Amino acid sequence: MAGLTAGAPAPEALTLHGQSRALEISFSDGKTFRIPFELMRVYSPSAEVQGHGPGQEVLQTGKREVAIDELSQVGNYAVQPTFSDGHSSGIFSWDYLYFLGAEQDELWKQYNARLQAAGVQRDDPMPGAAASACGHSH
Repeated sequence: MAGLTAGAPAPEALTLHGQSRALEISFSDGKTFRIPFELMRVYSPSAEVQGHGPGQEVLQTGKREVAIDELSQVGNYAVQPTFSDGHSSGIFSWDYLYFLGAEQDELWKQYNARLQAAGVQRDDPMPGAAASACGHSH
């Protein structure tokens, strides 16, 4: 997993906005991003979401209302959110959060295109959500 890229902007402030469901993060280069929890959840860097290789990604649906219940720091390079749907295996490096913030318009477009291609709606429940297991221990 990528940690910090040498010379990359470092986070200076991080705020969880429960009401608007967004993570606000300010970086040392002066940029501040508000990253929706839904976008973070849909693009979680975990194996549960990304799969175990190219083409193995698991399309996430029904995450519009997801919240972050807890945010743990991982060393000096990342945070690990616990989402309200129980997902907690994604470790978000500062680089990755910067990427999500800077590219969120494009990422939303890609997400919507993937939903359309799969013939599902953004608010559809995850298939087998009741079971909520991918069969792996992460």
